[in-house]
Amino acid sequence: MLTIFDYFVAKAIAAYYNTVGAEKGLPPYLGEELFPNRKQLGLNLKWIKGAKGIPTVLNLSAFDANVIKKNRIGFEAVMTKMPFFKNNMLIDEELRQELLMVLESSNTEFINIILNNIFDDVLHLLEDAAVTRERMRMMLLSTGTIVMANNGMEYNYDYGLAPEQKPSAAIMWNNANSDPVNDIIAWQDYMEEKGYGRPSRAITSRAVIRNLMRNQEIRETISTMRGGPLTISESDVLAYLLEYAKVTVVQYDKVYGDEEGVIQRFIPEDLFILIPDGNLGNTVFGTTPEEADLRGGATEAQVAIVDTGVAITTSKKIDPVNVDTKVSMICLPSFEAADQVIIATVLED
Repeated sequence: MLTIFDYFVAKAIAAYYNTVGAEKGLPPYLGEELFPNRKQLGLNLKWIKGAKGIPTVLNLSAFDANVIKKNRIGFEAVMTKMPFFKNNMLIDEELRQELLMVLESSNTEFINIILNNIFDDVLHLLEDAAVTRERMRMMLLSTGTIVMANNGMEYNYDYGLAPEQKPSAAIMWNNANSDPVNDIIAWQDYMEEKGYGRPSRAITSRAVIRNLMRNQEIRETISTMRGGPLTISESDVLAYLLEYAKVTVVQYDKVYGDEEGVIQRFIPEDLFILIPDGNLGNTVFGTTPEEADLRGGATEAQVAIVDTGVAITTSKKIDPVNVDTKVSMICLPSFEAADQVIIATVLED
């Protein structure tokens, strides 16, 4: 007769996770598009930031002279160690007894119902891993740092953004007389003067866009174009910013629950973040101990990998009889485009 150990294995959980995710059609987090996944060995994270400085002229040289070494401009190597995340889940006594009873009955329908309930619990761990990655990416994108502390561990990563990359609006955009387009153009000019391209994308909140719907200049311009007073919509504001500031704006208002269960925003609602085209960096996964040491089959533990570098590990527990399921990852975003981002405060309390 098949037992709990036959059904509840890492590969089955991984297959269920991949299938359920595809069936739900869940949209990716914004950070997954801006910081695509990449896998590497070990714990060290190394990247090159600020690699697109202003071009400089070549040095003059006499004929037959030794070549003059020209230093790379604007390259800064950054290395740090990535954090390790790990959580586990046991099947509780009541659920295990239900599963044992239906296994004895060989009722496939009931077995699938109980297994799906158990798998759904494990999916929460995998979803938590995805939220953890997005929190790091958005914390980085909205502050230039990643700060985490729980379970006796503390990590503080500073990606070295210049103070000039964290400006405030000349007049806060809550004020109907502010000039958001002029602010945006000034920030774009700053980036261009630094030798980068003009940022053409932005991330902000619905709160910012709704304040801009009340902006006097924006309302008058749109009303004139439409031939008279009218109600301004969010899409009107987005079209206005694209037309006059040449910037495509994405609203991002997703939230998550922190370690204390408090609802937090991934991006603070008072920010307007200008970013360049293309990827901003990578979501870099290291090799977890579970993948490195247990996946080869030397033990009874079973390991499967999802989402590029998240390890699902199942192992037998003898007393009490159970299956321990563990989700672990080593992960940290790189930020090669760190020098090309503007994190502007545009709303006041």
